[in-house]
Amino acid sequence: MATMTELSPTAGKTKYSQDTRVDESLVPKKVLSFRSTRYGIAFMAHFCNFILMAQYAAINISMVAMVNGTNHQSQFNGSTESLPLDALGGSNDAPNSLPAEGSILGGQHALWERWGPPCERSRLCTLALSGMMLGTFTIILLGGIISQTLGWPFVFYIFGGIGFVYCLLWFVLVYDDPVSHPWISVTEREYIVSSLAQQVSPHKQPLPFKAMLRSLPLYAICLCSFSHQWMITILTVYMPTYISSVFNINIRDNGFLSAFPFIISWVTGILGGQLADFLLTKNFRLVTVRKIATFLGNFPSSVLLVALSYLTPDYVTTMTLLVVSCGLTPFCQSGIYINALDIAPRHSSFLMGASREFGYTAAILASTISGFLLSQDPEFGWRNVFLLLFAINLSGLIFYLIFGDAVVQDWAKDRKLTRL
Repeated sequence: MATMTELSPTAGKTKYSQDTRVDESLVPKKVLSFRSTRYGIAFMAHFCNFILMAQYAAINISMVAMVNGTNHQSQFNGSTESLPLDALGGSNDAPNSLPAEGSILGGQHALWERWGPPCERSRLCTLALSGMMLGTFTIILLGGIISQTLGWPFVFYIFGGIGFVYCLLWFVLVYDDPVSHPWISVTEREYIVSSLAQQVSPHKQPLPFKAMLRSLPLYAICLCSFSHQWMITILTVYMPTYISSVFNINIRDNGFLSAFPFIISWVTGILGGQLADFLLTKNFRLVTVRKIATFLGNFPSSVLLVALSYLTPDYVTTMTLLVVSCGLTPFCQSGIYINALDIAPRHSSFLMGASREFGYTAAILASTISGFLLSQDPEFGWRNVFLLLFAINLSGLIFYLIFGDAVVQDWAKDRKLTRL
């Protein structure tokens, strides 16, 4: 029976409160080895998300140079000395790549269904997802420099070429499950397979759409993903615009300032997974860990952004609040973004892709509505943007804190089909 119990230390060892218990006789002495195959898969997914986010954000970073180069010169243009508000605010075309992003992340969840032991899921998933922050940091830092020195097309040539080479490595090194992997050790294979014995079904289960549509925990994941993605969009797309409007600096300097918060996010994203699994070893319930992580990734960041709009613009204060706000958002990687593996491990890849796609509608709406607010009220436009962000973020967070869950739902359990 797939139920969740609290952690209880027995015989000097800890058993995790997941939907299955690990056969401890098969657990290797050093479970958390970064040289293991499952961590190799996590690093491959990390780099995949790095490329994914770099290519997505490249559109926003290159927008000014692209517009200038098209309107004024036929050759590569490096005269992007400033970041006009309407240029980056017109990034409504950026979300066109989001459907592919949602499908890729859903595919990665399919890997963790068969590669992620329950007691290590937070670490493995956050290690993979944190690549998105590193990709954002890299493209914001280097995008403007490449546009100025080589021309904006080279932003796409460089990262597109890296992505092509990476795809070849993915096809060679990544396998669907430990059983089919040719280089994994026998001990690690047995450990992973035994830990997932009760979660991975030997036969495919049809998606219970009717039951899913009545599932409040699933709605909680989707709505909170939407509200969190709204904040991520504002930070990713509009941070260069905000810094430019406040300090009136050129694109090269803006790249350094806008990129710095995301390297902090990359670090906190990885540490957040470590913290989540650590709390599980301290007798915290799984649902409590998910909600703590989600709260830390939502509420403090949105409050700091609202406070920023009421403070007198100051270089140190502004950058401090932006760094802290951006740095806390990846805690959600240990919360809502892997919660589908808790409530429906057999359907987590579909749920992950669906919830991310629903969340990414926020990217379209946030870009459109924020651009409208900024154009209509130049004096208090940023305050309105941040207040709207706070209201949406708080609504999604409250819904998740009330209805979020981490127990395998009845509709997600293994069902035996009989023929009459």
